[in-house]
Amino acid sequence: MALPASSSGLFRFISPRRRPQPTDIAAAATWGVFAGTAAIYLVQPFDWIKKTFFEKPEPEA
Repeated sequence: MALPASSSGLFRFISPRRRPQPTDIAAAATWGVFAGTAAIYLVQPFDWIKKTFFEKPEPEA
C-alpha cells in the first residue's frame, strides 16, 4: 500500500506543489550518469584500471 505524498518524512515540510516529482528524480539521475561518464572520459584512467583490476602482480622472489 503506497503512502500519500503528504506523509513523506523527507518532504513533509515542502508544499505539495513544490515537492520533487518522479520525472525530476529521473532527470537528476540521468544527469548524474552523464556527468560521471563525462568525467571518466575526460580523465581516462584506463591504464590505472587495467593495472589495478586486471593484471596480476608479479610474485616477489
